Amino acid sequence: MPLGGMIFITIFIAVFGTALIFLARAIGGLAKRTSAAKMEIYECGIKETEKKDSKISVNFYLTAILFILFDIEIIYMYPWALNFKDFLKDGTGALVFTSMISFMVLFIFGLWWAVKSKALEWEK
Repeated sequence: MPLGGMIFITIFIAVFGTALIFLARAIGGLAKRTSAAKMEIYECGIKETEKKDSKISVNFYLTAILFILFDIEIIYMYPWALNFKDFLKDGTGALVFTSMISFMVLFIFGLWWAVKSKALEWEK
């Protein structure tokens, strides 16, 4: 795609996105909070028992973030493994292998850091 086409698409997306945001705000207006019942948390008909300022353990968030991080790294490794024979046939196997080794070193360092810093332990 020529550079002019890419610039046009970028400008079109920016203008169209901005127009949609302003249109939604103009048509929808602001939400009206007329009663306290609308502001209450509703979970399957059970009244809320916790205070709104209750704290959730950081371990839940840390475990989720680490799972997503390592899961995405594995997703990048799978297609590489499937296509590595094609890279060898093209003569670019050494370059691709070197880049994957550096990626793996970074991956293993991240896993080592997570274990060493006890990020995966719940009892501290």
